[in-house]
Amino acid sequence: MSALQQPARGSGGASKGSAYLLATPATAIVALIILVPALQLVRYSLNHFDPVDLMQTALTGENYRKFFTDPYYLSVLWTTLKISILCSVLALVFGFPVAYSLAKSQSRYKSLLIILIVFPLLVGNVVRAAGWMVVLGNAGFVNAVLLHLGFIHAPLRLMYTPLAVVLGTTGVVLPYMILTLQSVLEGVDLSVEEAARNLGAPAIVSFFRIVLPIAVPGIAAGTMLVLILCMNAYATPVLLGGTGLVMMAPTVYDQISKANDWPFGSALAIILMIVTLGVAVMSNSFIQRKYAKTMRS
Repeated sequence: MSALQQPARGSGGASKGSAYLLATPATAIVALIILVPALQLVRYSLNHFDPVDLMQTALTGENYRKFFTDPYYLSVLWTTLKISILCSVLALVFGFPVAYSLAKSQSRYKSLLIILIVFPLLVGNVVRAAGWMVVLGNAGFVNAVLLHLGFIHAPLRLMYTPLAVVLGTTGVVLPYMILTLQSVLEGVDLSVEEAARNLGAPAIVSFFRIVLPIAVPGIAAGTMLVLILCMNAYATPVLLGGTGLVMMAPTVYDQISKANDWPFGSALAIILMIVTLGVAVMSNSFIQRKYAKTMRS
């Protein structure tokens, strides 16, 4: 019997080796696409900027020192973190019920609903931000309705505020959160929740003790994806925030494209990348630890 099993094990090992070998070229290409620009940015960030000669080759940490000693840039990073975390939480709060309903749905219109969720992703962020400008402008839909109903007597200032940026950014990332959660919940046997309800557990208890722990992989993946997108948002903060709210991605663009300060712009990009990855990993770790306790209890 063991003699018959040995070829199978050898065959499995060979197939695994072949799979790794086949994946190596694609992995190498992806690594090059990601690592080469990142390493180039690191090298640029160590150069010196001169107003006349622009970028001068050097090995200096003055660009990083400039960032961490300037309250303005630190406030920009802090604003970016606050807006990104808030938008990620809102996307999770509003996206989870939709994803859960889609995962449980047996309707023949389910595919149509998924298409409707995917549809905004086919429209560029600039177009969606322009739509929010129409909705939130002084003569926009919201102010027009409030004026017509008599709740206000003068248009509210909704554009170029943190509220506009939060609404616009949340609207951009919400489909990503819904689709990520829905794909995870689809593969989970949610009949466990029905069993808990049949045994007398209230709806709120079954949600927090059954559904939420089961959905942790989707919550972690969706939160990481959405947080990364929010941290690197450009069009929405520029169009909806104006000069009243500045975030990191537009600041990087301004330094490189307008000020031609490639060394400092590269340093800003590296800092943004490191902070984004750090916050995403910490949030994922927190979610996993938080609900691992729930699963054990």
